[in-house]
Formats: sequence, structure tokens, C-alpha cells
Amino acid sequence: NTVNTMPEATLDAVADHGEITGNTVAGGYDQARTDLDTIKKLGISYDDVVQVLEDEGVEKFEASWNDLLKSTEAELKRLAPSEAPARQV
Repeated sequence: NTVNTMPEATLDAVADHGEITGNTVAGGYDQARTDLDTIKKLGISYDDVVQVLEDEGVEKFEASWNDLLKSTEAELKRLAPSEAPARQV
């Protein structure tokens, strides 16, 4: 149940010379809670930040998806013989 959007070049670079050090998330929970408390005291809303990141992420994904569709459609038109008779189904 995971979608990995990491570019293949990045995966290749990690395989080539990356250093995997194990689980770097567990054990950092106390510091994360402290950091979240600190940003809250600064008047920064975690929920607002998450919403902005989600909105911008969806917007950028949608733009990329639409660009992909346009380029795929253009390539299909380029490759499709324009003078061939339509298929009868």
C-alpha cells in the first residue's frame, strides 16, 4: 500500500553509493514532539502548514499529470497514420 515516486536516477544513486543506516525515525519521537511544541509557540499552525503542503502537492501533481497526458496525446497523433481508414467495430 505504498506509492514510491522517487526518480529512478535517485534509486540508482542510492544503490551505487548511498549509505543505509537503518531506522532513523524511531527514537526521534520526543524531539519531534518538542519541535512541534516549539513551532506552535511561535504561532505556526501545524494543521495550516500540512494543508498548504497538501494543496500545493495536489496542484503540482495535477499539472504534471496534465502535461503527461498532453505529451502522450501529441505523440500518439504524431505516430498514428492520419490517412488510415477508421476501424469498424
